[in-house]
Amino acid sequence: MQSDKNTAYLLLGSNLGNREKFITDALNLLTERVGEILQTSGIYETDAWGKTDQPGFLNVAVKIITVLDPPQLLETVLEIEANLGRVRLEKWGPRLIDIDIILYGNEVINLIDQLQIPHPEMQHRKFVLVPMAEIAANVIHPILGQNISELLGILDDNLNVLKR
Repeated sequence: MQSDKNTAYLLLGSNLGNREKFITDALNLLTERVGEILQTSGIYETDAWGKTDQPGFLNVAVKIITVLDPPQLLETVLEIEANLGRVRLEKWGPRLIDIDIILYGNEVINLIDQLQIPHPEMQHRKFVLVPMAEIAANVIHPILGQNISELLGILDDNLNVLKR
C-alpha cells in the first residue's frame, strides 16, 4: 500500500542553449507540477555519453516528494520537457532538457518501452551516480541491493563528471 506521498529521485540534464536556464526552469516546473524538491545536488559538467560528438551536459540530481504515481510522474516530466522545447530526434542526441526518473521509493517497475524504475542503466553511468551520491549516498538500489556510494565505488566509467 502506497502512502499519499512518495519520494522520487530525478536526474536533469541539458547540453544545448542556455543550459543553466533550462535546468532552473525545469526545477521550477517540477516544484509547480510534481511536488516539493527536498534536495538538489550541485551542478555537474559532464562529457557527452553514448553519442559523444555533441556539447557537454550540465547534470543535477533532485530528491522530490510527490503524490503522483510513477506513470503520472513520467507523463508530467515529459510534458515539462516538451514545454521547455525538448524535441526527440535521435537516441542520446543533444537536448535542451532531459528529465529521467532514477528511483521512485523502493519500487521496481518494468513497462518495457514505457517506464523502467529504477532507471535500467543508472548503475553504469557516472553522470548519474556522482550527483546522486551527493544527495542519496545511502539509498539502496531496490534490485541490486547496494547503495549509491557502493555502486559508484565499483563503477567502471571514466567519463569526466566535474562539479562546478
